[in-house]
Amino acid sequence: MLEIQNLKGGYGAVEVLRGVSFDIEAGEIVALLGSNGVGKTTVSSILSGLMKPWSGEIRFQGELLNGQSSEAIVERGLIHVPEGRHIFPNLTIRENLELGAYRRAKKNRARNIEKVTAIFPRLKERFDQKAGTLSGGEQQMLAIGRGMMAEPELLILDEPSIGLSPLLVEEMFTLIGQLNADGLPVLLVEQNVLQSMEIASRAFVMENGEISLSGPTKDLMNDPELKRSYLGLS
Repeated sequence: MLEIQNLKGGYGAVEVLRGVSFDIEAGEIVALLGSNGVGKTTVSSILSGLMKPWSGEIRFQGELLNGQSSEAIVERGLIHVPEGRHIFPNLTIRENLELGAYRRAKKNRARNIEKVTAIFPRLKERFDQKAGTLSGGEQQMLAIGRGMMAEPELLILDEPSIGLSPLLVEEMFTLIGQLNADGLPVLLVEQNVLQSMEIASRAFVMENGEISLSGPTKDLMNDPELKRSYLGLS
């Protein structure tokens, strides 16, 4: 579904990505892992058209995305739920969800609201509540639900567990697994290595703007370099 080849990019004269390559097949969760500052969010921003790559190639369902606007990328079905949620705090849950269908799937808005609130029943309980009054976990559910309103072909989740309690983190990863079980491919961009690898089929680990480790998660869990660098195990 998605293929990235030798992606380079950065901010001003500062190079952040130094030739990143990975791919996502239909129906799978792929985890893009690494500590803070290694370039994961830069990858997400380039994929969603918020930043332009310096070089490299991005193909989504066979179509070249380089140079396309973020609006065009959304209309193709590549939907990005950004780090930090970025909900509209002064709008209600209903209004936030409706805005998720602004560029794509507008005709199915009512049906998709029913679908999203079935996945996240807590949102339905607070439908006319201002989004800014929700808890952190509820705001993350709303951000993902807003992304689901656009009927994504591929969903990019950027640090969905950040700022959540351990119990809510567990719940969030369970929900992501359920979305994928329903057939939705997911690019999971995370610092939470262990729980990401529990639900992903493959993982790509970033260091210093490059992919340092990659492979099926069942193999990477036993990789000594991963254990030493990210899990603190010798």
